[in-house]
Amino acid sequence: MTTPEYQIFSLGSNPKLGNEIAKILGTKLSAIDTRQFADNEIYERIEQTVRGRDLYVIQGISDPVNDNFMKLMIFIDAARRASAKTINVVLPYFGYARADRKARSREPISARLIANMLESQGVKRVITMDLHADQVQGFFDIPVDHLLSMPALGHYFYENDLLGDDLVVVAPDHSSVGRARKFAELLHAEWAVVDRRVDNLAANKSYAVTGNVTGKRAILVDDIIDTGTSMVVASEALVAAGVTKIYAVAPHAVFSDQSTNRLVESAIQQVIITNTIEVPVAKQFNKLIQISVASPFAETIRRVNAFESIEDIMKSPDNLDVML
Repeated sequence: MTTPEYQIFSLGSNPKLGNEIAKILGTKLSAIDTRQFADNEIYERIEQTVRGRDLYVIQGISDPVNDNFMKLMIFIDAARRASAKTINVVLPYFGYARADRKARSREPISARLIANMLESQGVKRVITMDLHADQVQGFFDIPVDHLLSMPALGHYFYENDLLGDDLVVVAPDHSSVGRARKFAELLHAEWAVVDRRVDNLAANKSYAVTGNVTGKRAILVDDIIDTGTSMVVASEALVAAGVTKIYAVAPHAVFSDQSTNRLVESAIQQVIITNTIEVPVAKQFNKLIQISVASPFAETIRRVNAFESIEDIMKSPDNLDVML
């Protein structure tokens, strides 16, 4: 149960997740008046006192990315000026995290810029899930609780009795190998990788698959599904390699462009995601299965407020031996 010492706000990027987190904590979301003027300027006013309180504000940096981030920054300013004790930001999805290094000259490191902007306004803690790269935590000089969706996503396969010797976890490209290996260990499965190097591609052939996948059920694992191209191209390679069934798994369903159409028309049988990003009705489809991660977020908020460790939140109840 909550106490008067902390309050939870949701700024609208993912209202269902915000309400679910509040319900688990046995409280209600605090009220905030949010409007947009005719020229799209954003106005926010906190409708009750926050003086001396610890605040937790839930707001993903998801589509519309810039509007949602600006709502967050305006809220932080309002809370700071209203004498909040601490401002803790819950980012179910950390947009701009893919820009975590300079791959070419004259490029920005946008993830570091976001971190600097949050810190400069007095944010004391960030709680997020499945960053594009773990090292983004190092862009902050404040505590970052980096939660993982693997326990929740893996539990889907355990509770639906989908494990077995014919299961293999596949990385759709080399950048996802680490994630695929951990997920394979969690599910007691083998792992493989789709070799998407351009110099290995022939015009009339699918990409090569490194690993034993023939006659097996494959789980494609990535951190986000954005345009869907990576998953679809990898699924084509798996079909050519003799896979019998394909699942696509990712915590963050960005679903931009024509991604849902690509996934519907692909050989993928199930697309399993979490609710870190709220999927609008227009982008939902029959193959889609959404797993809630409200519980780890709520439990983290409770433990942070109670000065307790969150270490065991990172573990899967189905396989406690795996270090995720």
